Amino acid sequence: MLLELKRFDIPPGQKIFLKDVTWDEFEQIVEELGEHRGSKIAYHYHTLEIMTPLPEHESNKEIIGDLIKTLLEELDIEVYPLGSTTFKNKLMQQGIEPDNCFYIENEAIIRGKDRLDLTIDPPPDLALEIDVTSRTHREIYALLGVPELWRFEKGKLQINVLENNNYKEVEFSPHFPNLPLKNFLPYYLQKVKKSGRNKTIKEFRRWINEQIEDN
Repeated sequence: MLLELKRFDIPPGQKIFLKDVTWDEFEQIVEELGEHRGSKIAYHYHTLEIMTPLPEHESNKEIIGDLIKTLLEELDIEVYPLGSTTFKNKLMQQGIEPDNCFYIENEAIIRGKDRLDLTIDPPPDLALEIDVTSRTHREIYALLGVPELWRFEKGKLQINVLENNNYKEVEFSPHFPNLPLKNFLPYYLQKVKKSGRNKTIKEFRRWINEQIEDN
């Protein structure tokens, strides 16, 4: 299986689907491909998706991750970011690699752990996906029990919270109530690209504190 995969040349922005992949094959592929690779994977009931992100995708992922961490710092909330860690649950036959993810409520439980097993460990409190096109991703996150899922698509932020095993789009993040992030995170994402990261992050910190004072 791995030898066959290495023969695939997946252009940036494209993906392939492999059907009838057993759980053992999936785990072997994840292990042998390693963490330092350019592709992302998703596993949903024996179907394996392998996608190679575009450079813009990777840039947006890093910038938005920095903005989320800045939010948590200014609000003095501990966070344990785990980037694109592979999350798996054998019992549910699901696996996913978010573009970024954060342990917030469960930060103390996960802090310092080298390996996670979602059959016993909690899922990330907040997961981030950039330009999602796969129809299965929301279902995977829901089955794994991720409480909050952010999706950036076509420059817009969609905030979803898990209710009764399904995601419902909301205006305000439960982690950042009263902060109009749907409007302002896309604004600061674009501002980083025009004005530079450090300058924009400083401005973003001021904006956060203004919002805190107003509320």
